[in-house]
Amino acid sequence: MNGRFIDSIQLKREIGRGSYLREIPAVQFLMRNHTVVFDSDVTFFVGENGTGKSTLLEAIAVAFGFNAEGGTKNFSFSTNQTHSELCDCLTISRSKFARDGFFLRAESFYNVATNIEEMDQEPAAAPPVIDSYGGISLHKQSHGESFLSLVQNRFGGNGVYILDEPEAALSPAKLLTLIAEINLLVKKNSQFIIATHSPMLMTFPNAKIYQFSEEGIQPVTYSETEHFQLTKRFLNSPGQMLDILLDDGDG
Repeated sequence: MNGRFIDSIQLKREIGRGSYLREIPAVQFLMRNHTVVFDSDVTFFVGENGTGKSTLLEAIAVAFGFNAEGGTKNFSFSTNQTHSELCDCLTISRSKFARDGFFLRAESFYNVATNIEEMDQEPAAAPPVIDSYGGISLHKQSHGESFLSLVQNRFGGNGVYILDEPEAALSPAKLLTLIAEINLLVKKNSQFIIATHSPMLMTFPNAKIYQFSEEGIQPVTYSETEHFQLTKRFLNSPGQMLDILLDDGDG
């Protein structure tokens, strides 16, 4: 891809004093005048809970124009005002404009599916909105099926796709399917930014991996991630790892 829809992000103004955001390591990293660069078609945010992955991902999505609870730029529903002020403090640098896009939040995908059905109940909804999502109600499919239906039918390419922990809905086999779908969309001039805990998903070829920690945000290789190292140690010696983990001290 020559130039990306999102090239980089940085803070354009100070976070409000007293804001909880100032305590988040990823935000502190940006407050030190750092820039996060997106120089690969697929970028992963990885790291422990509480380091700011989803907070930053949401802020990028909202600053880019997506609905805070997920969907396309045309979605405007809101069930809870939970997104932070960080989106208003970000500057997004871009080389070109996307023709398509979607923000997926695993935790609010139910609300997106509901909103699609509500749009189809409006008199002006012709053809049905659900046709763009495979033609079958997302509520009538399993979580994993509905998510893959979204990717396979709604994601058309030439777009930005921001995904927050997509592995939450998918079995290992379906994760492999997702990797294949991402590859097809990258070939159609697409950009992905994904927050994930999945070592399988992180293996996507030539992806940029940013590790979030108490020290901030740093680029790492796949094998340097704690997710890979811990998973490898566990799978190599599950009995030994469980013995250590479950030792009650009476032995």
